[in-house]
Amino acid sequence: MKKATLYSRSPRTQARRAPASAAAPVFADAAPASAQPSRTERAEKPPGRLRSALSRHPRSSFFAAGLCAALIGVVLQAALLQPAAQRLTQDDVDAAVLHTLETQALPSRPARAAAAVMPSVVRVRTGAPHERRPLDEPGHGGTGTGVVIVEDGTILTSLHVVAGAERITVTFFDGSESDAVLMSVRPESDLAVLRARRLPDDVRPATLRPAASLVPGDEVVAIGFPFGIGPSVSSGVVSGLGRQHRAEDERPLLSNLIQFDAAVNPGNSGGPLITMDGQVVGIVAAILNPTDQSFFVGIGLAVPIEDAAAVVGVPPA
Repeated sequence: MKKATLYSRSPRTQARRAPASAAAPVFADAAPASAQPSRTERAEKPPGRLRSALSRHPRSSFFAAGLCAALIGVVLQAALLQPAAQRLTQDDVDAAVLHTLETQALPSRPARAAAAVMPSVVRVRTGAPHERRPLDEPGHGGTGTGVVIVEDGTILTSLHVVAGAERITVTFFDGSESDAVLMSVRPESDLAVLRARRLPDDVRPATLRPAASLVPGDEVVAIGFPFGIGPSVSSGVVSGLGRQHRAEDERPLLSNLIQFDAAVNPGNSGGPLITMDGQVVGIVAAILNPTDQSFFVGIGLAVPIEDAAAVVGVPPA
């Protein structure tokens, strides 16, 4: 019977054969020590989805970088090229106004004055009520001018235009016609007041201004129907004040008249004399001609509107 032989084991052998229970515990979710990132590696890792996407698509990252650079360039260029806001000075405003006046065709002062009163001017014709021929036919009736001064159709004109007439007809600015009746007269001022029987819808009375504010040299405009033609506009200046005139047909002496040099002729009588602000300062009454001819030679005469308005009790403004 053989004796059992005992073999001695080295420490290395014992370690290889050490039971599993003696080893360090192993956890299924624990990563090996070598797999744990260091602090430096964690700092260098690109955080966020954008960097992860850029790292996975390097070509796209180059395109995005180029696009951003282009946008920044456009913004900077626009900022550099855009001029800074400039404050307007009075010199800038004056230069703009002067440029407009030099390059734009604006209405003249007489044109603006005439346009303000034109809707109030009427043509006055006279004749016999039973006659049907045109009242302005040569050798038949007479033609003059009037101006509406009250919305109810009250019209001022010269007395010698309608004196003795059996029929008076007025034609308004819009072309409509109406018979008119003689309401009152003032022979010492050669003035008459008419009232139209029918009025247009848009009748507009003129604005009156005291003639006392006039001085020689003031610009004026006359509107009327010279020789039946019109309405016609002429312009000039006030030549004098306080004039007197007596017509050859034994009419009363007219005093305190406005002398002006705007062209007027037969047919202008009764029409308005207007300032540059479009206000009536007188009623044209006569022309002065040293010859036997009845045409304008440079001197027209008008009754101040204070006298004319007193006939109907409408004081000037």
